[in-house]
Amino acid sequence: MTYLVLIPLLMPFLAAPAACRVAAVLPPRRAAWLLTAAALVLAVSSSAALVLLVVPGASYLPAVAVLGELAEPLTAGPPPVTIALALVAGALLVWRTAALTAAARRDRAELRRARTVTGGTDDELAVVRDDRPDAYALPGRPGRIVVTTGMLRALEPPEREALFAHERAHLRGRHHVLLAAAELAALCHPALRALREPLGYALERAADEAAAAAVGDRRLAARAIGRAALAARGVPGLSVAVRPRTVLAATAGPVPRRVAALLGTGASGRPALTPRTRRLVAGALLVCLTLSGVSAVGAASDLHTHIEIAQGENPER
Repeated sequence: MTYLVLIPLLMPFLAAPAACRVAAVLPPRRAAWLLTAAALVLAVSSSAALVLLVVPGASYLPAVAVLGELAEPLTAGPPPVTIALALVAGALLVWRTAALTAAARRDRAELRRARTVTGGTDDELAVVRDDRPDAYALPGRPGRIVVTTGMLRALEPPEREALFAHERAHLRGRHHVLLAAAELAALCHPALRALREPLGYALERAADEAAAAAVGDRRLAARAIGRAALAARGVPGLSVAVRPRTVLAATAGPVPRRVAALLGTGASGRPALTPRTRRLVAGALLVCLTLSGVSAVGAASDLHTHIEIAQGENPER
């Protein structure tokens, strides 16, 4: 079991770069879903692996042995190694749980504070009196498009409509859920942090395309995003409508690259992959994800067999 359980802990180091390369050549919406799914599969598998490392070491505790009706400790290797691995895995699980809880509470508090600042109206558009240009999609029931008076002054009416269409696409696509899932997954394994930036870019690109389709003019959408980003970055300081970390905005991410993509003049910034290389990278990603999940399941099955043996039962029954 020890060797099987290590695979889900190592796979993210290979799968995360592969997922980023595959996502770079996919349409934005499909790229976002791929990155989110990969992050969740790898996070769950690696977390399960840590739990499976803790159980054999914990079986040496009398209370655990009584609770599990174990006649003897689980045989997962030499006792010193088993106990040491359990202690390390247990410490990591405690740290992960604390980090996930703190992040969830922080995000909830930021969203609640943002909704308080924007007022209690049920209107889709919430205008905040602030000279600093800002705009973002605030999830909730109902979701709102938050925009400051500074941003409204910075854009022409057609550009405002394109900006609103962009933020509306974030709300309708529930992009904040995908982003939050990736943020939490990144707390479960350090290699998964590499997925956050490409996921944010894919979500912004998906909203860019939705905005261009809504206004029927890709150049207008590109101009609105570019002007909004320049206005937001040209004024120092924070807006009173402080943007929560898990919301998305048209001014976020590599704006020049997004504008170039809308205008059809941009490159990905990476060497183009040949069709054969794409298939190889996609295959490698699929293998990594499959190995991660199958190894975790196999290790769990192996542990179950060890538990039955330690209970004095016949594992073949």
